[in-house]
Amino acid sequence: MEAPHSPAAESAAARLLVESPEQMQELGRSLAKLLRPGDLVMLTGELGAGKTTLTRGLGEGLGVRGAVTSPTFVIARVHPSLTGGPALVHVDAYRLGGGLDEMEDLDLDVSLPESVVVVEWGVGKVEDLSDDRLHVLIHRMVGDTVDDHREVTLTAFGARWAQVDLAALGG
Repeated sequence: MEAPHSPAAESAAARLLVESPEQMQELGRSLAKLLRPGDLVMLTGELGAGKTTLTRGLGEGLGVRGAVTSPTFVIARVHPSLTGGPALVHVDAYRLGGGLDEMEDLDLDVSLPESVVVVEWGVGKVEDLSDDRLHVLIHRMVGDTVDDHREVTLTAFGARWAQVDLAALGG
């Protein structure tokens, strides 16, 4: 769910079915082609949903240095570009209880203009960084399905995403 205080209007949305960790990583590689410096991507999903796997694919697609792993214990990791593109700033806000005030020490507002900033567990904490952002909700499918199946909902906010076809990521 998008935070109620958010001033940005939803401009696009798509739902995709992901059937394996490899497909989640491929979704990240495909999504990376749409990203540019200044983009904020918020990832939401229960533990083990695939947030870091998606981010690993983003890192591959952006051509960044270093293995993309969960930044849970370091809070944030910067992966510089190897190709002259934007750096990937990967943040795990799980252990941060406060909103943007507590996140100020990370200087995300400084990193955002020239980087792609991906924040796991960022809902209710980082929306004020940008009116233009992409919220990725990863939901583990239950019932008559394999444990690896996920429904991924991409919801874009702001003018930056108005003309982006997120549904094309699934095809």
